[in-house]
Amino acid sequence: MERKAVLVGVYPQGGENEALKSLDELERLADTAGASCFAKLTQLKNVPDTATYIGKGKLEELKEICQNNEVDLVIFDTELSPAQIKNVENEVGCDVVDRSMLILDIFALHATSAEGKVQVELAQLKYTAPRLIGKGKDMSRLGGGIGTRGPGESKLEIDRRRLASRISYLQGELNELEKNRQIMRAQRERSNIPKACIVGYTNAGKSTLLNYLTDAGILAQDKLFATLDPTTRKFSLPSGISMLITDTVGFIRKLPHHLVHAFRSTLEEAVFCDFLINVVDASDDECDEHMLVTESILNSLGVTEKPILYVFNKSDKCTSERLYDLRFFNSKRGRVVNVSLKEGTGCEELVLQLEALCRFGKTRLNFMFPYTKQSELNSFYQFSEIIDTEYTDEGTRVYAWVDEKTKNKFAAYLE
Repeated sequence: MERKAVLVGVYPQGGENEALKSLDELERLADTAGASCFAKLTQLKNVPDTATYIGKGKLEELKEICQNNEVDLVIFDTELSPAQIKNVENEVGCDVVDRSMLILDIFALHATSAEGKVQVELAQLKYTAPRLIGKGKDMSRLGGGIGTRGPGESKLEIDRRRLASRISYLQGELNELEKNRQIMRAQRERSNIPKACIVGYTNAGKSTLLNYLTDAGILAQDKLFATLDPTTRKFSLPSGISMLITDTVGFIRKLPHHLVHAFRSTLEEAVFCDFLINVVDASDDECDEHMLVTESILNSLGVTEKPILYVFNKSDKCTSERLYDLRFFNSKRGRVVNVSLKEGTGCEELVLQLEALCRFGKTRLNFMFPYTKQSELNSFYQFSEIIDTEYTDEGTRVYAWVDEKTKNKFAAYLE
C-alpha cells in the first residue's frame, strides 16, 4: 500500500532554488520507494534547530498537515540525528525518515545478488548503530540468579552488542565476496580484453545502453536506482574486437557515505577498467550538476585519468543548441556522442567511438615468429588484436594492434 508523505527541506539564505531541485529529486526517490508526495514544506533557516531541525512554528504547521490529511510519513531532505527523528515523531505523530534512510530503503528493495544484499544490510546497520537510543528502565533486563540481581544489562546494550556482532559478520562475508571479485578481475586482466565501465547519474539510461549493446536483459525502469547489482557482458565490435562492459549503480546527490563505503568493491569496477562510458540524460535541465556529482564520486574513488566517452542520451528531446553546448564543453574532457537509445539514433557513432577507445594507446605493428617459436606466437595471440596472419618460408607474420606492454614483451619479433 502506497504511503502518503510530506517532504521537508531547510535552506540557508540564497539557497531556495537548490533546495527546491533537491526536493524534486526527493519526490522521485519517495515514488521509487512506494510513497506519494502529498505536500512539500520548506523553511528559510540558516542554522537548523538542534532539537527538531525545523523551527517551532514550521513544526506546528507540519503537525497540522499530517493530522488533518491522514499523512503517515515525513521525509526530511537531509540527514537527521536520532534525537531529531524522535522529537519530530513525538510531535507530529507519524513516522519520520531522512534522505539517507530513504535511499537505503530503495537499495534494500532492489538488491538481488548475494553481494548486493550483504552490502545493503551492512550499510543499513552502520547507519543504524549510532542511532540506537534507550527508552528508560523498560529497557533493563533482570538476572534470575545469585550475582545477577540488579538492573542487569540493558536492552540497548544487548542490541548494540548484537548489532556490532552482525556488522562484523557481514564485513567478513563482504571481504570473501570481494576476494572472489578480485579473482574475476584478475582473470579478465589476463584475457587482455578491453574493459569499459558505464557510470553516471541514476536514471540516465545506463542499463538501457547495456541492454541495447549486449541484450543483457537488465531491468530498465524510469525510476531512480532501478538497477543496483553490477552486470558485466561481452560486446563484439564490427571489427571483431571483443570488449567487456560493466553496468554500475547510479550516482545521486548526497549519496550516504555508508553506501559509498559498503559498495566500494563494486564501484571499484570503474577503477580497474580501461575507460569509462559516462551516460548523461541530456534532456534533464540538471544534467550539468549531475555530471559534477558523478565526477566528484569518481574522484573520491581515485578515478581521475581514465579516457571518457560521454554519451548524451535522450538527445531526441533536446534542441540542437542545447546539444551543441553540451558537446562543445565536454569534448575538452573526453569523446562525446549524442544518442537516443529509445529511438536508436546516434548508436552507429557510439560503436565507432567504442572501437576507437578499445584501440586507445595501441599501435598497428608487424611481427615475425619463426616456426620454432609457436608457443610464443600462441601467447602473443592472447595479448593482441590480430588484423591478419601470413605464413611465409621464414615463419608466421602477424599484423596486429598492440599496447606498449605487449610491444615490449615481444620486441624480439618486431619487423
